[in-house]
Amino acid sequence: MQEYFEIGQIVNTSGLKGIVKVNPFTDDVSRFEEIKKVFIEKNKELTEYEIEEVRFHKNQVLIKFKNIDSIEEAEKFRNCYIKISRKDARKLPEDTYFIVDLIDTNVYLENNEYVGKIIDVFSTGSNDVYVIKREENTDLLIPAIKDVVKKVDIKNKKMIINLIKGL
Repeated sequence: MQEYFEIGQIVNTSGLKGIVKVNPFTDDVSRFEEIKKVFIEKNKELTEYEIEEVRFHKNQVLIKFKNIDSIEEAEKFRNCYIKISRKDARKLPEDTYFIVDLIDTNVYLENNEYVGKIIDVFSTGSNDVYVIKREENTDLLIPAIKDVVKKVDIKNKKMIINLIKGL
């Protein structure tokens, strides 16, 4: 399992005092207010930074990191990803999964017939949709609802589904 989760990408600076603009990757941006330390990935290396201040502007998060005090220092992090350790991630409710854990999961019908692998997950508002790459056919889109998704085994990367009529 992946040890670190990407929670956002630094896309720009804001002002002259080292604040960065972040496009968040989380469903709940208020989560940034709870986080004290993060890792910034630069040149495939992770470095830990302490968060000094968090603000929100439109659909972005403005973050001031401790000891990053100028626009020049902040500019060095443009396009870098912000990550947290899996152990620092929020505990998910039952039957809820991190998208990163679902990617590359093998999907089978209830009769154990192989369907394909999950290659993407997107939200429709009412529920998520899993994109399943099939070997010969076009991709299959299935809703992440209990009538369709019967069992998920994250540890073994296996999902059992029931293809209801109309899918």
